[in-house]
Amino acid sequence: MNKKFIFTFLSITWMIIIFCFSNQEAIDSTEMSNSFIDNTIIKIYRFFDEDATEEQVKEIVDIFFVPVRKSAHFVVYFVLGILILFTLKAYDVKNDLIIYSLLLCFLYAVSDEFHQLFVAGRCGSVKDVLLDTFGSLIGILCFKKKV
Repeated sequence: MNKKFIFTFLSITWMIIIFCFSNQEAIDSTEMSNSFIDNTIIKIYRFFDEDATEEQVKEIVDIFFVPVRKSAHFVVYFVLGILILFTLKAYDVKNDLIIYSLLLCFLYAVSDEFHQLFVAGRCGSVKDVLLDTFGSLIGILCFKKKV
């Protein structure tokens, strides 16, 4: 298999994964975030404080809910930025490789947030587009010397 096929396949697959996350209704998306918090942060918290009350645990969930969700945006687009960078490099894009990679990630982030306007309980957010684009930029910059 050649690099063009592999990186194109990986990029499209990752975009489908992002689409699937965005296609979840708000209640399902919230449940996934809460599940992550319960299975990681709460377990760590209870390890250090075995006698934590349910009220204290709820406070921890409230504290970490937004950062966990926003971190997910950053991380999935960080990966997308890397994949798009390597895909364009495989197609021998030399001039403005970073700009084109970032532009494609930005356009996908915009389309992703637009898509969420049609999902129950979800909404599009300019802040999320900026966060997604920033995640892509950092991924691209971290790997630009590898291409």
